[in-house]
Amino acid sequence: TRRRRQRPQSRYPAHPRTRPQLALPTLTPTVLYLDDDLLVVDKPAGLLSVPARGEDRQDCLAARVHALQADALIVHRLDAATSGLVLFARGLEMLRRMSLAFEQRVVGKQYVAVVHGHIAHDTGEIDLALREDADNRPRQIVDPLRGRRALTRYQRRRPLARTRDQVLERLGTGADATTRVALKPVTGRAHQLRVHLLAIGHPIVGDPLYTPPELATPSATARMHLHAARIAFIHPRTRVALQFDSPVPF
Repeated sequence: TRRRRQRPQSRYPAHPRTRPQLALPTLTPTVLYLDDDLLVVDKPAGLLSVPARGEDRQDCLAARVHALQADALIVHRLDAATSGLVLFARGLEMLRRMSLAFEQRVVGKQYVAVVHGHIAHDTGEIDLALREDADNRPRQIVDPLRGRRALTRYQRRRPLARTRDQVLERLGTGADATTRVALKPVTGRAHQLRVHLLAIGHPIVGDPLYTPPELATPSATARMHLHAARIAFIHPRTRVALQFDSPVPF
């Protein structure tokens, strides 16, 4: 199927300013890789990447990893509601090298999400500029005039099924319809995947900030269905290509 570029505006109104209440994970983050230069860690959903304002928001992935490895410095962040792979550097020089790799877009990242509705195309691009909503922080909004360019590529993942009826049953119908997609953010704007998917009419299931009220789940324990499933890069010292995968937990 030919890739199609989509530029529609969101049909959903902004939410009032709220702070999502997330259950704080008690499990220690899983270290998938450790050498003299780098760590790759699997972050649970509900845990901040770095501390935020307020004494009750100091527990975070960076602090927990620092307790395990004193020289670990976080290279990039995931939203608190997002789970998955996060890269840490050991020391300032490795932090500088890997931060530069992210800036030059030579680090491969892939996410998996479950979104509301049936996405029509097998693959596509969402090219919509984003900026912070100053009146409703921390939300981001589409703004083609004042926003920074943001580009996301997606690929629809079909459920395992033998017949068309089984496919429809697994995907759901009506208000229960969902689609599983693999996402590759070319740029790295705040809330980029969440806002881009909302803007094309397919908000992420369980998103505490962007899910329209009529689609919000009644379960207080439901998590956002967004997971950083893969990260790939060239090791800054050995120059060996590395790739790490994390099983999708939903």
